[in-house]
Amino acid sequence: MRYLVLAATLAGSALFAQDWANPVIPGDNPDPSLVRVGNDYYATATSSGWAPIFPVYHSRDLKTWRQVGAIFERRPEWPAGNYWAPEITHYRGQFYVYYTARKRDGPLCVAVATAGKASGPWRDHGPLVCDPDGSIDGFAITDEGGRRYLIYKEDGNSRKMPTPIWAQRLTEDGLKLTGERTELIRNTATWEGAVVEGPFILPHNGYFYLFYAGGACCGSGCNYAEGVARSKHLLGPYEKAPSNPIIPAGSVWKCPGHGSLVVDPSGRTFFLYHAYNVKDSIYVGRESLLDEVTWTDAGWPEVNGGRGPSSAQKPAGPGFEDTFNAPALTPGWQWPPDNEPKIRTGGGTLRMEPAEPANGNFTAAIIARSPTHADLSALTSVGVAHLAPGVSAGIAGYGDARNALGLVATQAALVLWRRENGATTVVSETPLDTRGPVRLRMTIVAGRRFHFAWSRDGKSWKPLGTELEGGYLPPWDLATRIALTASGAAEFDLFRIEAPARGAAAAASTAAHR
Repeated sequence: MRYLVLAATLAGSALFAQDWANPVIPGDNPDPSLVRVGNDYYATATSSGWAPIFPVYHSRDLKTWRQVGAIFERRPEWPAGNYWAPEITHYRGQFYVYYTARKRDGPLCVAVATAGKASGPWRDHGPLVCDPDGSIDGFAITDEGGRRYLIYKEDGNSRKMPTPIWAQRLTEDGLKLTGERTELIRNTATWEGAVVEGPFILPHNGYFYLFYAGGACCGSGCNYAEGVARSKHLLGPYEKAPSNPIIPAGSVWKCPGHGSLVVDPSGRTFFLYHAYNVKDSIYVGRESLLDEVTWTDAGWPEVNGGRGPSSAQKPAGPGFEDTFNAPALTPGWQWPPDNEPKIRTGGGTLRMEPAEPANGNFTAAIIARSPTHADLSALTSVGVAHLAPGVSAGIAGYGDARNALGLVATQAALVLWRRENGATTVVSETPLDTRGPVRLRMTIVAGRRFHFAWSRDGKSWKPLGTELEGGYLPPWDLATRIALTASGAAEFDLFRIEAPARGAAAAASTAAHR
C-alpha cells in the first residue's frame, strides 16, 4: 500500500525515490553531459582516443540508456586528438555541442558543432577559443538578461599555473565569442588542488549554481570530487559552498565529478557525472552515475547527504554478443580515429583489414569495446583458412597503440604476444593447421591478470602460455579495451563478452591452465 501511495504522489516524475542503480551508463564514459528536450533525454561523453567521437545516448527515464549515434563518425579536420568533455545543449530548436580537442601543432581548444537532431548528422564549426595554455570544458548558458555565454576553463595546470573558469559572450548563433571575458572562480581551496574544471551552471531559486570538479581526475592516484559555488548574477561574484566538496569519494565509488544537471518534468533535479568503481577502478574506467540533487534550508545543493555517490549497484549484466548479421557494426564498437579499419559485416561474418597493408603489426586493424567489469571472459572465432600467409587475427587487451597484449591465429601458428612502450615480444607460440575456424578466449581477473586459451569446438579449451600482467595497459584517462585485431584481411564470425563474478572469473582462469 505504501508503494502505491508513493507512486501516486510522485506521478509524472522521471524517477521514484532511488529506483535506479549505478552506473546508469556503464563502461568508460567520463565527463558525461546531459540535456532534456520535452520527455526525451540525451547524453554524450568523452571519447578521447577512440572513434566514433562522442557517443550519443537516448533515454526516456534517465536510468535506461541506448546509444543512438555519435557527434562525429570521423574526426574533424582541424584537431589532432584529445576529444574531451562534450557538453550537449538545446537552444532555439537546435542542438549544440561544445567540446574540447587539441589543435594540430597547437593547444587544447573549445570548439562547437550543431545538429537538428541529437542523433545527427552534426556539422562542425571549429574552435571558439584556444588559450596558449589550453582551453577546455566549454558549456553554454543564458544569463539573467537573456544573453548567451560560453563558460570554460583555462588549462593553467598544464603550466603549473592557476585554473580560472571564464565566462564570455557568445554571438546570437552560438558559434563565435565576442567581447571581454570575466573570471568566475579559480582553484583556491585545498581540496581543489591544481584544478577547478568541468563547469555546469544551474539557475535555481534566484541563484546561478556553478557546479565544478576539483583535484586529480584520473588514474589510480586520483582524488577528484565535486563542489559548487553560487551567485545572484551569472558573472558573479561567486561564493563557494561551505560544505564543499558536496560529492566526495564514497565506499563504492571514488573520484566523482564533472557532469551536468537536468530538471525533470516534475521539478526534481538530477546530476549525471562520472566516478571509478572502487573494485573495478582504472581497468573499467570512469562510469556515468546518476544522483538526485536536493536543497538544504540554506539553499545549497546536496547529494546523498554528503556521503558520496549513492552506492546501489547494478548486478553483472548478461554481457555482450555480436554474431555480425547486421549490415553495420553494432553501436558501441570503437576504433582509433587516425586508424579506421576497412569493415564489412553481414551474413554472420565480420571482414576486417587495415587501411594500409601492415603484415607483422598485430594491431594494424582494430575494433574494440569498453568493458563494464574488471572480471570477464571474451572470445572470438577466426576463419583461419581465409588468412593469407603471414596475416594474423585475434583478440587483445588494448590500452593504446604502444601498450597491448593478445592472442592471434595465423595459417601456421597461434601466437601469444605482449607490447609495452612500443616494444612487442612474442611470449608463446604453438603450431596450428588451417582446418576450420579456431576459437580464441581471453579471461581477465581484477582488470590486470590475463589468461588465454584456444579451442576448435568451443567446448574443449587448451591454455596457451602463462598468466600475463596487464596493469600497465590503461592510458591515464581511459580504460583497457577488449579488441579484435588483424594485421591483414581477416574474417571473424563471433564475438562475445561474459562478465562473471570475481570468483567465477578466477575459477575460469584456473581451469584454463589445468
